[in-house]
Amino acid sequence: MATFLLVHGAWHNGRSWDRVVPLLESAGHRVLAPSLTGYGDKAHLLSPAVGLGTHIDDIAGLLDDERLDNVVLVGHSYAGMVISGVAHRVPQRIAHLVFLDAMVPEDGETAVDVLPVTKQLIDLAADGWRVPPMPEQPPPLGLFGVTDPEDIAWLRPMLSDQPVQCLLEPVRLNNPAARMIPRTHIHCVADRPAGITRRPVPVGERVRELPTGHDCMITTPAELVELLIEAA
Repeated sequence: MATFLLVHGAWHNGRSWDRVVPLLESAGHRVLAPSLTGYGDKAHLLSPAVGLGTHIDDIAGLLDDERLDNVVLVGHSYAGMVISGVAHRVPQRIAHLVFLDAMVPEDGETAVDVLPVTKQLIDLAADGWRVPPMPEQPPPLGLFGVTDPEDIAWLRPMLSDQPVQCLLEPVRLNNPAARMIPRTHIHCVADRPAGITRRPVPVGERVRELPTGHDCMITTPAELVELLIEAA
């Protein structure tokens, strides 16, 4: 049995994994899928002070509080920033990192550094700090890569604003032990919005692909679970 800790991306919450969690659990694994500060059951904590460091604290604290070890830590999209920071904070607790169509930063980088198009979203921030979700686009792009009308109707109520500080705060990656953690990169390779680019994966790190849009946990949960179990 493996322990999976699933970290959602920007604008989403822990419920975005609802189609993945039961599949992993039915295969005998333990699964945690929390909402980060400011989302889901923690939406009341949303404020301009919430940043990347807040979310790193969320996950590192959960690992410590639950005394979790040998964890498969999965980060979707923006959460690639989060799990990178967590890996350098508590590398001894992590068995494998999975970057799920995710940002993969270097030391000192922000989300804007990793994905410059993010700056355009920040420019639309309400009240100077609340970045609204990306709008739905015509197929084949849809809403975060989700195109089925019923799936869009299920996803849309989950989405909420992202604090600017999450996208502008640099991540500190200064623990050499974190580089020893095995890594898998799962790329969603269906159509992508203009300006969304992906960095080359370092030699020696595993790459897998899913022929679907960005929110693969919604569109292809069974196929995603197969790849997650492979990484365990």
